[in-house]
Amino acid sequence: MIRDNLHRIQQDLSGTAARLVAVTKTHPVERLREAYEAGARLFGENRVQEMAAKQSELPADVQWHLIGHLQTNKVKYIAAFVHTIQSIDSLKLLLEVERQAARHNRVIEGLLQFHIAAEETKTGLSLPEAEEMLQSAEFRGLQHVRLTGVMGIATNTPDEDQLRREFRQLRGYFDKLKALYFPQDEAFREISMGMSSDYPLALREGSTLIRVGSAIFGSR
Repeated sequence: MIRDNLHRIQQDLSGTAARLVAVTKTHPVERLREAYEAGARLFGENRVQEMAAKQSELPADVQWHLIGHLQTNKVKYIAAFVHTIQSIDSLKLLLEVERQAARHNRVIEGLLQFHIAAEETKTGLSLPEAEEMLQSAEFRGLQHVRLTGVMGIATNTPDEDQLRREFRQLRGYFDKLKALYFPQDEAFREISMGMSSDYPLALREGSTLIRVGSAIFGSR
């Protein structure tokens, strides 16, 4: 089932610029291995402890993406291996990722998470907050974090017009930041948006990373 689901989603991605992040939270390692054997290489986890436990059980070429809210005091547990932190939502967090990545002499990629949903429970930056961060001397001094794009979580709603507006808002944020702060930086290219229920819409609005769990593994 996992193999069939993965292949169906990969077919949806063919002809687009998007890649799949298989959201593996709460699923046991055996199911992750099934997904790996079916070709998945980008795995997304919400919780630091769960990611760290699974990482040691899976092949070294898995790209681990932290997609949940990250507390600064937890960065040290994943700094040795995490590929991308999709949930950078403060300068404080960015500086801690820099510090921990430097300890391991590696570069960690990060996405700026924006608040685009009509739900207060969702976290993320506003555009002015992101710009203030990118204009800071601390940001210019980073050597071990590479920002590669933006991420947003849309409202949990069946209203396609609202989802489209939110995805377009995130795409607009990306375009503005790219033009103003990263015009020559080819690495700044990711727009992470779209999940199991809404990724076809997100693809049409320019997503480059979709975060899909239940459409691959079934509901938990």
